[in-house]
Amino acid sequence: MKNEVREPRQERSIEKKKRIIQAGYELFSEVGYYGTNTAEIAKRAGVSTGIVYGYFQDKRDILLCVLEIYLKNVFTPLEKLLDMLKETPDLNELVPKVLQEVIKTHKNNQKIHEALHSLAGSDEAVSAKFIGLEDEITIRFSAKLQSLGLKTDNLVEKVHFSMDIIQSFSHEYVFDKHEYIDYDEMCKMVCKTIINLFD
Repeated sequence: MKNEVREPRQERSIEKKKRIIQAGYELFSEVGYYGTNTAEIAKRAGVSTGIVYGYFQDKRDILLCVLEIYLKNVFTPLEKLLDMLKETPDLNELVPKVLQEVIKTHKNNQKIHEALHSLAGSDEAVSAKFIGLEDEITIRFSAKLQSLGLKTDNLVEKVHFSMDIIQSFSHEYVFDKHEYIDYDEMCKMVCKTIINLFD
């Protein structure tokens, strides 16, 4: 039987719920989702386990809130970059900026990224959230580039493919780090490949 959760209304209660989510974020980053239990989250947040179950059904419920914060952290830098575009962009400038921003985001969120992505294969809701992020990035970038007058066939497909390449390289650069690869040269190859795609 599911416990009855409530949405906090008072400022103090809202703050407690935020602390619980932040504690989940930290612990999932440090020891992973399966290495964390609700009692540890409560202790980190400075609340009782009963308070946790007052605001959340279970640990997975906290996970989905943590995922929302993570996705916002990933998308916000790209959104700011999009908002700064006021005219048809020079892809020789834009592509390296996007690539560096995605690399930086992966570095800044490295541990939680690994914890959350490891769940995408087994949790449909987590997988759907990641796909939703891909959709939002693709649609927003495509619409912005089109509104600024970028002329190319299959714009949406090219943007989506470009983001796949950027994501793949960022994973390689941040997580894999093969000693035999010159990442500066590889970075140039990635940028050149994407720029050529839009020619």
